[in-house]
Amino acid sequence: MNFRAFAKAAGAATEILAVVKANAYGHGAEVCSAMLARAGARWLGVTCSNEGMRVRQALDAVEFMRGGDESTPEILVMCGFLSDEVAMLQEHALTPVVWNLEQISWLQSSSGMKVHVEVDTGMGRQGVEPGQALEELLNEIASSRLSLDGIFTHFCESESAHSELTQTQEQRFEAAIAQVRAKELKPSWVHAGNSSTVDNPAQPWPWLVQLAESVGAHAMVRSGLALYGYSLPIDGADSSLVQPQVRPALRPVMQWKTRVLAIRDLAAGDTVGYGATFTAPAPMRVALLPVGYADGLRRELSSTNSKPGGWVMIADHRAAILGRISMNLTVVDVTGIDGVAAGDEVVLLGDGVTAEDHAQLAATIPYEILCGVRER
Repeated sequence: MNFRAFAKAAGAATEILAVVKANAYGHGAEVCSAMLARAGARWLGVTCSNEGMRVRQALDAVEFMRGGDESTPEILVMCGFLSDEVAMLQEHALTPVVWNLEQISWLQSSSGMKVHVEVDTGMGRQGVEPGQALEELLNEIASSRLSLDGIFTHFCESESAHSELTQTQEQRFEAAIAQVRAKELKPSWVHAGNSSTVDNPAQPWPWLVQLAESVGAHAMVRSGLALYGYSLPIDGADSSLVQPQVRPALRPVMQWKTRVLAIRDLAAGDTVGYGATFTAPAPMRVALLPVGYADGLRRELSSTNSKPGGWVMIADHRAAILGRISMNLTVVDVTGIDGVAAGDEVVLLGDGVTAEDHAQLAATIPYEILCGVRER
């Protein structure tokens, strides 16, 4: 549902690269990749070649995609590679992102391998700068046995409805595409932007489509967070003229649950957890949960008597977290929730408590909450 909602907002002329890196933001890359392929994703984005290998093997195991037919997605390795990973890229038909001459030299033995060039237009991480550096990189690709399948950039202020920096990045990317056009190179894909870029109604989508068409390519955007049911607020999107496009249609995917390990009663004055940061003001009934910060339940959700923390859901009721969250154990208040017993289901993320709730308490973003959930 989230993939289709995002694709609708991006428009029929724009392909979607579904980002499953970082273990699909904590959701399980192998499972999510197969589901996204069924939903129509033609491209998947992974962190590294090792993750790409696992995703490719998962896709190969899905019966309707066996044999490498047209429904099998391409896999883009988004965060670079090292020389000893080239064989893995080849063996599992992975498409690497490149941005320097050293990477091209590592791939020289890979005849016909597709590559995507990342252009740094202002992010300041990976990518080649437009101008002389890009010129040299394009020359090297043109003289090699590699295929320039795509060229892209990444915006650093996608959550701003009227970002001057985004406008500058667009201009720099236009200059980079002009260099590609001058070389008469024919990439299949030109892509830019993430979930927030599409959610941001101030972004000029005809611009990306027209830019891609100028080199005979197709436009593509990369969706990550939106696939899993979340989006960041768009700054400046509080007027009736600027409203998010995707956010209203999204539904969180992850349900993270545990079970009650034990029940106990506290007397008034009893303390809870390391540092005794919570003292029972009256008799209370509490539940012990076998989950803690080692599992991804952030320590910032801890509470004191004067500062409320996070909560979990038990029998459709909120159960407040008491005291400090430990490495593998957490205490919650079940006073007034009838019949709670060992073995009962507890919702850590799902109905009644979201990654946005956790992120607000932990002073972070939903990305970090979702990616932080451990497999245990």
